[in-house]
Amino acid sequence: MQISHVEVTPVDLSLRMPYRSACHTDNPVEKIVAIFIRIETRKGETAWGCAAFDPLITGESRDGVLAACRRAADRALDLNPLNTEFAISEIEPLTRSSPSALCAFDIAFHDLLGLATGLPLHRLLGGYRDSIPTSITVSLAPLRETVELARDRARQGFRILKLKGGLDAEDDVRRIHAVCDALPGITIRLDADGGYSIQEALDVARALEGRLEMLEQPVSPSAGLEALQQVTQQSPVPILADQSATGTASVLDIAGQRAADGVSIKLATCGGILHARQIDAIARAAHLVTMVGCVHEPALLIAAELAFALSSPAVRYGDLDGHFDLVEDPTFAHFTLQDGSLIASEVPGLGCTVDL
Repeated sequence: MQISHVEVTPVDLSLRMPYRSACHTDNPVEKIVAIFIRIETRKGETAWGCAAFDPLITGESRDGVLAACRRAADRALDLNPLNTEFAISEIEPLTRSSPSALCAFDIAFHDLLGLATGLPLHRLLGGYRDSIPTSITVSLAPLRETVELARDRARQGFRILKLKGGLDAEDDVRRIHAVCDALPGITIRLDADGGYSIQEALDVARALEGRLEMLEQPVSPSAGLEALQQVTQQSPVPILADQSATGTASVLDIAGQRAADGVSIKLATCGGILHARQIDAIARAAHLVTMVGCVHEPALLIAAELAFALSSPAVRYGDLDGHFDLVEDPTFAHFTLQDGSLIASEVPGLGCTVDL
């Protein structure tokens, strides 16, 4: 397969409501930048990729990601994308400081692979399941607003809510109890974004035992894996690493030290499907569970993360909500949401088209 043309298009997308977390208190997220990649082949196939990023997580910038995508686009013209591992290995040095740019080309190459085989990507990657429940995030807010936001998400059909926390441990406990009381039967997760001390994390976990499905990234990555390990060993609630699990090397360390019960995998931050599968292999070997998560991102990226999430039995949690609050996302995706679960389509590849 020969690539004939690669187009790189940045798009600014607004959120329907500001997003607040422990990492975004001073400057709530109101819009994002997504950089779409369109690849055409000499035989007329069209595949899509997308770069989306959170500067506070990966340190990326619009200009940096755009430059990396353009370098990768020039190199892609000389590659056979069906030699997927080789093609990605050639792109990787050009995107060294931009995992989201590497991710964009990784998923575009996998989209072409699906088109070439006539298989939807989740089947091509393993086909373990056809659907997965997803949580939806409730932004950091005062107690009454938190309950109203949670009720609104429940009315939309979601059965799993992930509340943001990490600024005030005692307030987080109060907010979780209030949501549980208001919405009995709803599954609750708490993401502290590394905001707790070890003692605060344990106090929160003990106070919310029986009410939390899991607690994500309770302590800061800067505190080291020993701090995360201490929380994991004493917590009555499962602990997942997120910002501490930045790639294969860090996940190998987490597995070796049993520093968490599981890890979160985001394609945009780890560099795409190839790297995500490597992380998943480490987690499976170490008997860690995985959660497939996301940043604020178009449905095109969600489609790729959904395909990966459906491919592995190690994936226990889905957190694939990054597209729901985007205004005028140009992606048309064939996956569907039903009763709080994302259901894959049988359209070959990613099963998405983009109106640009």
